[in-house]
Amino acid sequence: MTGTVKKAKIPAMTNAYHSARFMKSAPDPAQAPPDSGREAAFAGRSNAGKSSAINAIAGQRALARTSKTPGRTQLLNFFQVGEDLRLVDLPGYGYAQVPAEVKARWQHSLARYLETRQSLQGVILLMDVRHPLTEFDRHMLGWCRAAELPAHVLLTKADKLKRGPASATLHRVRRELAELHPHATVQLFSSLKHTGLEEARRVLDRWLGLEAQVPRTS
Repeated sequence: MTGTVKKAKIPAMTNAYHSARFMKSAPDPAQAPPDSGREAAFAGRSNAGKSSAINAIAGQRALARTSKTPGRTQLLNFFQVGEDLRLVDLPGYGYAQVPAEVKARWQHSLARYLETRQSLQGVILLMDVRHPLTEFDRHMLGWCRAAELPAHVLLTKADKLKRGPASATLHRVRRELAELHPHATVQLFSSLKHTGLEEARRVLDRWLGLEAQVPRTS
């Protein structure tokens, strides 16, 4: 890609998520949309850049709400991608300045969603490349492994590190994932520089059954 290509001009035919639209928010899986079709969820610490990653993958500026105050995502937010296909923005964890009982409720809701949602095909787990595999990240990987859910890790804010340190972190996380969730995968990602967008989209395409429907440019 040359420097003259504007990042915002992503052709819709190369991005199945460009037409994604907000469906509803739910405080609990019981209030979620019908458990049919397929969906992929995004999880991560509240300061890992989750909403920015969703917006970058969708090629939209404000599909998921971003905030300078981490922890604002307190509900399960559902976005329609296609007929019976959804992306889900899960509550951010581990950072928000909220009462302990609220955090406990969030964790309970997350666990219930991961354990009971039949349409869930996999979890995109976001970690700041400078601070990966926190205690909360390990809990999330444990939940995914117990629920036999695929997990794909985005090491976000990769633009904050030089190539050498970023690659070293990628290899270290890959080694640790072999113990934490043997079938999990990992990549570098930057919402700002659009690093890793196509790789992340390919994972989502596979989970949502979109591989054969979405032409890709070289």
